Amino acid sequence: MTRAALPREAALQAPPGAFTRWFGQGRVGFFSLSRATLARRYALPASRWVQVMGALVHYTEEGVPEGEPLVLIHGFGASLHTWEGLMPALRQRYRVLRLDIAPFGLTGPLRDARGRVVTMDIHVYRDFIDAFLAAVQVSRATLIGNSLGGLIAWDLAVRRPSLVNRLVLIDAAGFPMQLPIYIDLFRHALVRWSAPRLLPEWIIRAATRDVYGDASRVPEATFRRYVDFFYAEGSREAIGRMVPKLDFADLATDLLAGVRAPTLVLWGERDRWIPPTHADAFLARLPNATLRRYAGLGHIPMEEDPQRVAADLLPFLDAAGVPSATKELTS
Repeated sequence: MTRAALPREAALQAPPGAFTRWFGQGRVGFFSLSRATLARRYALPASRWVQVMGALVHYTEEGVPEGEPLVLIHGFGASLHTWEGLMPALRQRYRVLRLDIAPFGLTGPLRDARGRVVTMDIHVYRDFIDAFLAAVQVSRATLIGNSLGGLIAWDLAVRRPSLVNRLVLIDAAGFPMQLPIYIDLFRHALVRWSAPRLLPEWIIRAATRDVYGDASRVPEATFRRYVDFFYAEGSREAIGRMVPKLDFADLATDLLAGVRAPTLVLWGERDRWIPPTHADAFLARLPNATLRRYAGLGHIPMEEDPQRVAADLLPFLDAAGVPSATKELTS
């Protein structure tokens, strides 16, 4: 389904002018933005939509049609735009698919037959990613995942090893941890109740600064995109439903020892959301992994400094072979 085929949605529209700026599409967040409005702002020339579990999932497909498929999976609160800085290099050699995982980006929440927002947990994400790959006819690929997307990627490598050619984990989730304060807020019932009606923009901006190692790197357009997607119709309700289910204590990370796919682990040393020690935990369990740390970078190094990440990612993807022994590098 092409971008032009995206159906028109009913919008909760705020009045124009100063009232909108303060209470509608920014500052306070009394109003939500429709997916149609967001699509006009943030859909890309390569944007496509496909039906997955009853939802229209936004994705892009670029690069060499006959090339090796790369599937890029973003993290909590992000969108497929987080990979934009890597795309000029990746699309030259590979068939590159990016998607907005539910309930984020232009995809938004999954809904049940009665229209109620589906609570996302690891079990729903398993069904979601399996259904997406089937819908876009990918039977084997290299998976590249950041944060929550990293969890989805390594879990897929554990569950369906024949589907995964190689694995790239960028500040990936998976081990027990305390949730970042800006996510943990949604564990509180009052916040879950109020957020769909009232979520000040400064909180979203502070969270965006927090995932960068150097907050001065965040362009204003990036702030605006993160804010707009949090104000998307249904997103705040969906986030409030999923956060209490974000429990990493019971994930079977011991099964990582069975992953034979060559793996590259990339980690920002100034990650404030997932402890950098988790990079060592992945390295200790994955039998065929290389770790690269980035001094000065935060939780989303591929967005903060894509050239630095590409310098490690491309040789890994292009290599005919991979290291047979684990090694660690720092830049």
